[in-house]
Amino acid sequence: MSTAALTPSGTVLADLLPAATASRARVRDAALVVGGAALTGLAAQIAVPVPGSPVPVTGQTFAALLVGASLGAGRGLLSLALYALAGLAGLPWFAAGTSGAGATFGYIVGMLLAAGLVGALARRGGDRGVLRTAATMAAGTAVIYGVGVPYLALSAHLPLGQAAAVGLVPFLIGDALKAALAMGALPTAWKLAGRRG
Repeated sequence: MSTAALTPSGTVLADLLPAATASRARVRDAALVVGGAALTGLAAQIAVPVPGSPVPVTGQTFAALLVGASLGAGRGLLSLALYALAGLAGLPWFAAGTSGAGATFGYIVGMLLAAGLVGALARRGGDRGVLRTAATMAAGTAVIYGVGVPYLALSAHLPLGQAAAVGLVPFLIGDALKAALAMGALPTAWKLAGRRG
């Protein structure tokens, strides 16, 4: 029997965590939101500078997409909103221990929106098979760049083409690798959950 048959439609991985009462479900959800923000903040500390670009390679985008897919649209969006607000307030957990709204803040806004989109797609089964997961991650990544690159162009006073050259092109191979990780991790998590169910 397939994993999809074992779990109801509209379920994301976080929904499989038990909560016997409504109040326990709220506590669970709050812990998941805080945990997703913390995971994104920790992943942002994995930062490798890219020569000629103000944007580093980080684990942040992968974490944001994984949080969205695992928690669903509502909790994923809240988690990335908490991450963004805490960084704006001065908590040094943006890429490489930075904070505030710098030239790369558009990517963080994009991650927030992408977490919501990826979470909505995951509720429709977008994280349960390799090809569906690849499409879900590609959609989320497109949102991140769709916000991040124009913001970089405006804040760094660059032509849009140059912003894409320094804020998109150098990251495409890394993003493909991150998508491949998700393509293995998410469907495998569903298979393991199905075996336990």
